[in-house]
Amino acid sequence: MGDNSQLIERFRSVAEKGDFAPLGELIMEVSTDDFVEQWPQSGERITKRNFMRLGEDYEGQTGTSPTFKFGSIRDGGDHIVVEGFIDYGNGTTAHYVGISDLSDGKVSKMTEYFAAPFEAPEWRKPYVE
Repeated sequence: MGDNSQLIERFRSVAEKGDFAPLGELIMEVSTDDFVEQWPQSGERITKRNFMRLGEDYEGQTGTSPTFKFGSIRDGGDHIVVEGFIDYGNGTTAHYVGISDLSDGKVSKMTEYFAAPFEAPEWRKPYVE
């Protein structure tokens, strides 16, 4: 198990700026040749090369420049779990969980989940602190 603190900090500095192109460049640098990005909620699977292209096209295609706020980070050596919050800059926000798998110090797979905030139902109030 290695120390991934420098890798985590590099991702943090890029993600919090709201520019996806440098994120694609960082993935190109720190990922394995067979890197894959998975978004289970939409069923999308993105290869390393296409992740770079997606980053270059993101703002032009969506009209947004999301910013990311890191929350909890769990560094398990070969697995890093990040919880955070995304603000898309257009009134849309999402809670975020990302799981990165590492192989020989490089990112081999990222699986990311996005969930929009919602109001809790009234009936659950007696159970919530």
